[in-house]
Amino acid sequence: MSGKSRSSKRFGMERIKMKKRVVVTGLGAVTPIGNSVDEFWNSIKENKVGIDTISAFDASEFKAKVAGEVKNFDPKAYMDAKTAKRMEKFCQYAVVASKEAIEDAGLDMEKEDAYRVGVSIGSGTGSLQALEREHKKLLEKGPNRIAPLLVPLMITNMAAGNVSIQFGLKGKSINIVTACATGTHSIGEAMRTIQCGDADVMLAGGTEAAVCPIGIGGFVALTALSNQEDPKVACRPFDKNRDGFVMGEGAGVVVLESLEHAKARGAKIYAEVAGYGATSDAFHITSPAEDGAGATKAMELAMADAQVAPEDIMYINAHGTSTHHNDLFETRAIKQAFGKHAYDMKINSTKSMIGHLLGAAGAVECITCIKTIQEGYVHPTVGLVESEEELDLDYVKGEGVHMDVEYALSNSLGFGGHNATLILKKFKEN
Repeated sequence: MSGKSRSSKRFGMERIKMKKRVVVTGLGAVTPIGNSVDEFWNSIKENKVGIDTISAFDASEFKAKVAGEVKNFDPKAYMDAKTAKRMEKFCQYAVVASKEAIEDAGLDMEKEDAYRVGVSIGSGTGSLQALEREHKKLLEKGPNRIAPLLVPLMITNMAAGNVSIQFGLKGKSINIVTACATGTHSIGEAMRTIQCGDADVMLAGGTEAAVCPIGIGGFVALTALSNQEDPKVACRPFDKNRDGFVMGEGAGVVVLESLEHAKARGAKIYAEVAGYGATSDAFHITSPAEDGAGATKAMELAMADAQVAPEDIMYINAHGTSTHHNDLFETRAIKQAFGKHAYDMKINSTKSMIGHLLGAAGAVECITCIKTIQEGYVHPTVGLVESEEELDLDYVKGEGVHMDVEYALSNSLGFGGHNATLILKKFKEN
């Protein structure tokens, strides 16, 4: 081995040793089955399905008529009316989830260096509602009637911006947009931010509110949404009769900290973020790679980052969208990444209960993984009755499973070929 090769290898090992451990100390969620983490998780344990007939607008002329909408959400219960009016729903959800996560973490900003506390919260679409509303004004009343705040209401980075403003977080504030992988990438990049020393604490996650005519209509035109009118069977990941995903909305936010920082302030620790992998299919704008190679590599990178063997992982929270291509190609990816061990694992899809939250999906599913580790309960893929021949893994059909979960792996795959994987680990001092 050349001197340069030995040097590179030694430097790589030193980086592994020097990496800061990153832990989760706070959780916050707004979902179709609960507007807090406790309510959400209790609903998960009850196999509650939050999908119903669309109420946000008249969807009678749309082929897709159901969605996972957030229910009984009043922003004025969390913020004053003026503040709420200056935020679209995707920002309101992010702020409310962040508030819960900060309070859950016991994070006192008066005791923190605000420039060491950052935000990594993304949204796939921003506010399509604001765009619809003001475009209608443009056509009917002319350009002079467009609302002055259209742009700051609409753009995707305003979720991170509003969270930063509301809670006085002055560190790195970023908005990652990778479609349906947004939430997972946001948490992974927040982890890296802490590991490299750019922050001590990061609020990380995703938010989305795209249940509106142009949002539903666009995905219908793409033939991506389920046409089922019965909410109970519209979203059934890995089932042979699946016919598309169901749009959901909400937000998930976690508080990440370096282990040193969390211990110094006596914070409770939910879990450790042990690994992160990210790749691109470089294949197609909407379809995952048919052989699952990109998703396979993301899982392999996450396992290498976490320094775990495939056999160490017994549970995967799948992207599991209930589309033909995703469920089949993700299954292929899991088989490639885990070999024969894939048949020993429990695999489920939280989307079976809440629909697909797009940019928020990975963040809410990360919270699901953390609660699964904490309580040792793997929820079922609700609605799954029978899979086709190639979908032959254990997708937790019927009832949930009580089991010890040391590692949980979460996948997110987005339009454009974005793949992201997180590995959460039961926290241990050593």
